[in-house]
Amino acid sequence: MPTIRRRCFLACLVLLLAGLQAHAANVQDYAQPLLPSGPDPWVVQRDGVYYYTSTTRDRIELRKTRDLRRLAQATPVVVWRAPAQGPASTSVWAPELHFVQGKWYLYFTAAEAGHDDDAHRHVFVLENASSDPTRGQWVERGMLQTDYTGIDGTVFEHRGRWYFVYSAYVDDHSDLVIAPMADPWTLAAPQVDIAAPTYDWEMQGGRKILEGPEFLRGPDGTVFLSYSASACWSDHYALGLLQADAGADLLDPESWKKSPRPVFASSPRHGIYAPGHNGFFKDPEGRDWIIYHANGGPDWKCTARRAPRIQPIGWTAEGRPDFGEPGAPPQKLEP
Repeated sequence: MPTIRRRCFLACLVLLLAGLQAHAANVQDYAQPLLPSGPDPWVVQRDGVYYYTSTTRDRIELRKTRDLRRLAQATPVVVWRAPAQGPASTSVWAPELHFVQGKWYLYFTAAEAGHDDDAHRHVFVLENASSDPTRGQWVERGMLQTDYTGIDGTVFEHRGRWYFVYSAYVDDHSDLVIAPMADPWTLAAPQVDIAAPTYDWEMQGGRKILEGPEFLRGPDGTVFLSYSASACWSDHYALGLLQADAGADLLDPESWKKSPRPVFASSPRHGIYAPGHNGFFKDPEGRDWIIYHANGGPDWKCTARRAPRIQPIGWTAEGRPDFGEPGAPPQKLEP
């Protein structure tokens, strides 16, 4: 009898340990990066497939997977390489993949070889009619005609109208400028400056910078634009947030309200520093997620060591996004 009991006990223990191991395998450590490197990461999900891209400087790569936890196992596909010369021949930054009006578009920043400076940085766009953006032909649609030189272009649709937002070089600082779009590669008028650096936390590292604008729709239709503030080589690099009512005129600067404090900043207890240049995406169940790059230690500066991390975001009772802390999503995840 004791032998039978021992065998039953051991069998139950084995099943319990197997269950704990399976549970641990399904629990994500949000402090750990998806890849060892990936500045300016971007994810979009369509039909259950996640497409990922990030800055690689001389080309644009896409990875696709049905499980972002296995992103490292997805083979990168080079879909475009910078030419040897021309206005988009060097410093290819911050690619974003968007599905617009039935086609795929890649928006990215680049500069001209021999003139790799703020005065020669622009946003460019590629087009692909294939249902799978890792296949088919990417057609160059050229440089968007912005009023200022600038970086980090993004697009979004609101109430049937498409908008373009980018980080514009204005005098000695970088502002966020918005414009309506005539088509996916053509801007319409007006181009409006909606936010400039005004707080000390937006001016760390020796630069006054608002960059990496990203759109997020609230559960009640409120429009949010996150942005990265301060220089990327500063550990004070962090996310700020703009907000506009659902029915507001997005081309009126008075429609936008800025959070007085960062909404997502360094977390020394989780070993995550300088989180920024984020994106937002939905999973197949419709839950909202953030992807961002960050350093794994203090004073790592602005290098390829910046790695992509993700975590779900929640919503407050007032309909504002709750990002939690880098490495630790909020406990309440439903609107």
